[in-house]
Amino acid sequence: MRNNLFFSSFFFIFIACTLFMAASAHSAGIKERMIGRIPAINALKDQGAIGENNKGFLEYRTGNKPQPQLVVDENSDRGKVYGAISKQQGAPVALVGERRAKMIAQKGKAGQWFQKPDGTWYKK
Repeated sequence: MRNNLFFSSFFFIFIACTLFMAASAHSAGIKERMIGRIPAINALKDQGAIGENNKGFLEYRTGNKPQPQLVVDENSDRGKVYGAISKQQGAPVALVGERRAKMIAQKGKAGQWFQKPDGTWYKK
């Protein structure tokens, strides 16, 4: 009986640690991908092709849509990050994105496009 309890406890701890390590590795992969995209995203922002919308995602500003997979991938990873933060903080995902949009706009570079909460765009 004692051995069974020990084995059950060990197994539970092992599974918990494995899940934590997998989640950490997944998060690290997202972070690395997002960091790797920064130069290309900044180039598109500098061209005025994309801007930061008021939901915390990239959005095309013109009919010309260069590198669409880059934007899709970045927005997908941002959505995953916002979801994780949402669970951690107990806040709605949309609110997390809106808060992030404000931070991005505050730190944003002059000459790039940002969307106000009311939906209008401005060039910083």
